[in-house]
Amino acid sequence: MLKVYLSGEIHTDWRDQIVAGAEGLDVTFSAPVTDHGASDDCGVAIMGAEADKFWHDNKGAKLNAIRTRKGIAEADVVVVRFGDKYKQWNAAFDAGYAAALGKSLVVMHGPDHQHALKEVDAAALAVVEQPEQVVQILRYVLTGTLPG
Repeated sequence: MLKVYLSGEIHTDWRDQIVAGAEGLDVTFSAPVTDHGASDDCGVAIMGAEADKFWHDNKGAKLNAIRTRKGIAEADVVVVRFGDKYKQWNAAFDAGYAAALGKSLVVMHGPDHQHALKEVDAAALAVVEQPEQVVQILRYVLTGTLPG
């Protein structure tokens, strides 16, 4: 069984597209918490409120890092998606962490991010633009089958 961690942008349904496209393949998926509110507030919900927004965010970031590090460490393949909106520093960290652990890294982003992500792309074993390309990679890795 291939374990795949789906990291990065949370504002589109790219994860659902990959999971649906990979149906029938021997793959399990994991991901960060994609409920933005829950992700932001997990630290204070569990460890108590903070008056200062910095410490509120700090608590959440650290709890999310526990989940992310575990997911990446257990994965065979890490897919990191950089979307069109927002500065996605967490996605860049995840890509670097996966590369440092020697994980097979697939990076997904549009052509407008090519220059900004050139170092991240250089660490990846594959760089794609569409969720279907990730599915095709997974199918090829597991079965040796090329797209139709």
